Amino acid sequence: MPELPDVTVYVEHIAARTVGQELRGVRLKTPFLVRTFAPPLSSAFGKKVTGVRRLGKRIVVALEDDLFLVLHLMIAGRLKWKPVGAPIPGKVGLASFDFPNGALLLTEASTRKRASLHVVKGEDALRDFQRGGIEVDRASLDAFREALARESHTVKRALTDPRLFSGIGNAYSDEILHAARLSPVKRTTQLKEDEIARLYEATKDTLALWTKTLRDEAKDDFPEKVTAFREGMAVHGKYGKPCPVCGAPVQRIVYADNETNYCARCQTGGKVLADRALSRLLHEDWPRTLEELEEIRPSEGSRPRATPTDK
Repeated sequence: MPELPDVTVYVEHIAARTVGQELRGVRLKTPFLVRTFAPPLSSAFGKKVTGVRRLGKRIVVALEDDLFLVLHLMIAGRLKWKPVGAPIPGKVGLASFDFPNGALLLTEASTRKRASLHVVKGEDALRDFQRGGIEVDRASLDAFREALARESHTVKRALTDPRLFSGIGNAYSDEILHAARLSPVKRTTQLKEDEIARLYEATKDTLALWTKTLRDEAKDDFPEKVTAFREGMAVHGKYGKPCPVCGAPVQRIVYADNETNYCARCQTGGKVLADRALSRLLHEDWPRTLEELEEIRPSEGSRPRATPTDK
């Protein structure tokens, strides 16, 4: 799933190409992409783009007449900038947003089409998509600490909960926790003050580093290589490969469709976290799918649970 660094760079490149341009129309390969009916998608046609912004992991395109297109790529959704009138790809194509200077193509390389497009009018309607998570780059340490303390979860789950932190998912949470030298299954209620401070700095630094890396990689070209698995990552997607810090093999925890990667030597005091031993903990603290976690609403709080501790 494209996360904060990826979505930020998408937003920057879409804005550079579309602000001030007229949305001439949207070609849909499937009507199921559009999840709203009022106002209709056609009401956006002929309107100029006034801005593009990120809202969590969503991309928001602002148009004249206080209209907004809210696009969520989910796990497999990707965007491409192509010449005017470019055809929508066959099996993976979902839509084309047509402008005078090019076409923004939306694809989804998955049989389960989860990407979504909402059309809303007014800032009040746009607030319905806010999950409540803080933007760490603009948050103080106190605000970060408060978000962590809001619920009792594993620190991995807390980082990826959109009600607590904005834009962080499975990939960058692995990298953040490695940089902070923290176990992914440690409870937020067990974090010491120095660990919270370390996690805060690691979160800010990791997101800033990867946003800059992706900007530099794309340069003036529209970002085409958006993936959760990148060569320069320390642990995410690196199961069995040496940790770049200590050389120990990267470990993993697998639950349902989710995988967590970590270095036992750097993060858990050398202890390998067995999947089977953690099954109860993850069952109670982790949704079965990333989609389920992403769609949690701010009001859907959960009570702290008594669960196995991390030592």
